[in-house]
Amino acid sequence: MAYYLGIDVGTSGTKALIMNAKGRILATATAEHPIFAPKPGWSEQRPADWWRTTVKAVRAAVSKAKINGRQVAGIGLSGQMHGLVITDAAGKVLRPSIIWNDQRTGKQAAEIEKKVGGKRKLISLVGNVAQTSFTLTKLLWVRQNEPRIYDRIRHLLLPKDYVRLCMTGEFMGEVSDMSGTLLLDQRRRNWSRKMISTFQIDSDILPPVVESHELTGHLTKSAAAKLGLAEGTAVVGGGGDQPAGAVGNGIVTDGLTSATMGTSGVVFVHSRRYRTDAQSRVGTFCASVPGEYCMFGCVLAAGGCFQWFRNVLAQAEIAAAKRKRIDPYELLTAQAAKAPAGCEGLFFLPYLTGERTPHSDPLAKACWVGIHSRTGRSELVRAVLEGATFAMNDAVTILRELGMKIREIRLSGGGARSAFWRQMQADIYGGTCVTINAEEGPAYGVALLAAVGTGRYKHIREACKQAIKVTRAIRPKAKSKKHYARLYAQYRRLYPALKDEFARIAEM
Repeated sequence: MAYYLGIDVGTSGTKALIMNAKGRILATATAEHPIFAPKPGWSEQRPADWWRTTVKAVRAAVSKAKINGRQVAGIGLSGQMHGLVITDAAGKVLRPSIIWNDQRTGKQAAEIEKKVGGKRKLISLVGNVAQTSFTLTKLLWVRQNEPRIYDRIRHLLLPKDYVRLCMTGEFMGEVSDMSGTLLLDQRRRNWSRKMISTFQIDSDILPPVVESHELTGHLTKSAAAKLGLAEGTAVVGGGGDQPAGAVGNGIVTDGLTSATMGTSGVVFVHSRRYRTDAQSRVGTFCASVPGEYCMFGCVLAAGGCFQWFRNVLAQAEIAAAKRKRIDPYELLTAQAAKAPAGCEGLFFLPYLTGERTPHSDPLAKACWVGIHSRTGRSELVRAVLEGATFAMNDAVTILRELGMKIREIRLSGGGARSAFWRQMQADIYGGTCVTINAEEGPAYGVALLAAVGTGRYKHIREACKQAIKVTRAIRPKAKSKKHYARLYAQYRRLYPALKDEFARIAEM
């Protein structure tokens, strides 16, 4: 039997996943790699660490799956988006990668928008506005601050594509990940001639780009020996972690949407036609489905707010959970369920690390609003869950306003593990939510893409239809839906009322 390998080069570690020809996951393994912060607000990683953890994770996954590595028929690659990898002509890395969450490039982001003629013009060219996370801002920073290094650049890659280079010796990219560089014309699904000329980028440093399922090379003898796989194994394009995760959740047809609550939260919807948000509240990328697109909103601290509450304010629950050998989140959600919906007028703004959707405000702060004499612990924790879900609903609401017909929302991450939180999401989103039989997101998505690219399936939609199944449906309760609609309207009024105060606090 043939097997397929999905690799996700994440921020904290690399995950490897083995899938059989029927789409069933046999094993996963993760190896951690470090992040470095040379200065406050900076965030860097060593590309060599990604390759090291890839080798470690792949060998562990193959061992756990109890298969012969030579039976792996195809490999798909996913990874954290936006990270700048620059090499010389021989592929030698010139400096540590400036990764997605690095904040040093605010000046360059502003310069990009000014030089092209404003946000709307930039959106018309590349589908998105300039944020510090996007790759072009990092490239311009190197040009302005490390000119000797910049002059030696011969290749620009993204994190997963560096791993591809180590595997195949090929300098290649693919459209979904490169959508996050500010250099890709998404309509043409190729490099933007206008952006290249405006910013005087040498087009020779940019790799050829392919669709996510297309072949990009084969394992070299050396790489195969390190990984424990067969020389010549096919490696397909893969995808950035968000588009690849959409494939892993089966979000490959119009109307399907995912709401993923990890530390951050992402609402992701598939679209057969190209759309953008002129107000830049949500972003647009090429989808991992050829010729199609996706729109998404990012909530920076959705599940992160619940994590913060647990770590800072729930020591008693942590101790009790340890005694009972259960997850402390179970005790916290049980406590939240004791409070009424809306917590008697208590709201929580989940802006622990600023916000991206819909406000794009790094100065925004998290806070409870409406504490009174009857407020207890149950209300405090429930307000956190409601606030995170209201923030996710900001993205759902915007996508609906932009004409996206959302017929089903697939839940994943921490927000999908609690029956209480699942029902809350259905009530607040105001539509049917479902869970599915897969939770591995990007790594699973690119394993499916590898199966498509090597001929196991004819199309990505066929692969997802056969492999991904709905396990439960959660429909909104009419009374709760109506009640939450009123509460959400009030929630939306709080940020505008506090925006200027957040800025003043930041100056103190």
